[in-house]
Amino acid sequence: MTTSQDLLKKLEQKSQEALQGGGADRIQKQHESGKLSARERIAKLMDPGTFVELDRFKAHRCTDFGMADQKILGDSVVTGYGLVNGRQTFVFSQDFTVFGGSLSLAHAEKICKVMEMAQRMGAPLVGLCDSGGARIQEGVMSLAGYADIFLRNVMASGVIPQITAIMGPCAGGSVYSPALTDWIFMVEQTSSMFITGPEVIKAVTREVVTKEDLGGAMAHNEISGVAHFASPDDAACILKIRELMSFLPQNNMEDAPRTPCTDDPGRRDLKLRDVVPADPNKPYDIRDIIRSNVDDGYFFEAHEHFAKNIVVGFARFDGASVGIIANQPSVMAGCLDANASMKGARFVRFCDAFNIPLVIYEDVPGFLPGINQEHGGIIKHGAKLIYAFCEATVPRLTLITRKAYGGAYCVMSSKHIRGDINIAYPTAEIAVMGADGAVNIIFRKEIKSATDAAAEKQRLVDDYRDKFANPYKAAEFGYIDDVIDPADTRPQIIQALKMLKTKRDTNPPKKHGNIPL
Repeated sequence: MTTSQDLLKKLEQKSQEALQGGGADRIQKQHESGKLSARERIAKLMDPGTFVELDRFKAHRCTDFGMADQKILGDSVVTGYGLVNGRQTFVFSQDFTVFGGSLSLAHAEKICKVMEMAQRMGAPLVGLCDSGGARIQEGVMSLAGYADIFLRNVMASGVIPQITAIMGPCAGGSVYSPALTDWIFMVEQTSSMFITGPEVIKAVTREVVTKEDLGGAMAHNEISGVAHFASPDDAACILKIRELMSFLPQNNMEDAPRTPCTDDPGRRDLKLRDVVPADPNKPYDIRDIIRSNVDDGYFFEAHEHFAKNIVVGFARFDGASVGIIANQPSVMAGCLDANASMKGARFVRFCDAFNIPLVIYEDVPGFLPGINQEHGGIIKHGAKLIYAFCEATVPRLTLITRKAYGGAYCVMSSKHIRGDINIAYPTAEIAVMGADGAVNIIFRKEIKSATDAAAEKQRLVDDYRDKFANPYKAAEFGYIDDVIDPADTRPQIIQALKMLKTKRDTNPPKKHGNIPL
């Protein structure tokens, strides 16, 4: 007769079996390759003692190719829920020590279960990926598992934040689930993402490339823009995930958490009067202005290595989370190109989906000219940024620090595309184009016939600047709400954001728009 003592003993035995994953030897190999185990990663992500595991006894059902005798409890993924920064979060962590983290149907079912629970509970989902891909022995069942995950990624998009960390290999069809999520983190030297690996590429195109150069952390952070963050190791990556989550709401029906603020909301900074150079062609770092304005000077930059001519990230004003998007005059003079437009559009749409107000710092001379840009679709990609701003209904404040020329003025959340508060520094130049270019077109004949062409041109440039290339003409028409002392930037932004807190705006009823993808 089986006693309760026997049952408890069996439970303990099964629990220990599930915790072992692929065994001590394989976990040791994981450590030797510079990676944490699946459970160690979860332990670092979740607040201590809060993780609750689901489906720890689930196993694959494949009986072909000798797999019937190779069942491991929990299969190749650990799933469950717990707290991150005191807030409920769902997680799955692929276990490379079990069949190389390959995805079986049971593996996919475990992931789908936590995805559905996260969406029902209105809580973020974090995926920690470390997998060799589909489990070949299961054939079409593993492919079906991937498709099941893709569908749930799309259904959860814009409903709950979805965060993916690539912490090992991620190849073939498995890359599309991370690509469908909101944020992708990668670990330098140990993580990779690609559709086809170096061997296949060499066989098909004869190109020779390493895994790291093809799909490593910096390749995707800097060149493709697929990933948004790069970290030196697993622990640093997970710490950065926790930090990002501190700025985000639980779901699309909530606001981001507010934190206590000890930084004076009325703090002025006289140094800001000298940050923007008098010479309109001289660069400066827009992050100097951002850090001066935000709480405690802390700006959490995202997508830092890609399209550096635009800066995006999160910060707080008087304890409230905001999304920041800014032209970067120190890179390509802050011109918008195809990559910057895509980067900016995606960030704006994320913030709009999750009720995060936007603060825009504008210093843009226009869209980048060139054959490569035109043939690369700058028209289509630039339209994405326009679409994103026009569609956004969250509070929006735009500060023009210097140049706001041509179509780029319109795009960067101008009053004409539902910008709420638009302010400018006295150094702002708002015009169709720069004074030099405008004078060359308008007064070409006068300059050519002048006795001293250089002096005449300079006189006309100065006159054009006085009449048009300043913030006061736009302010006369109400396109700029105020021209402010740069020293007052922080209190002005905080005051405006408080006023906008109760903003209500909607878009026309429709199934969905047709963003120029």
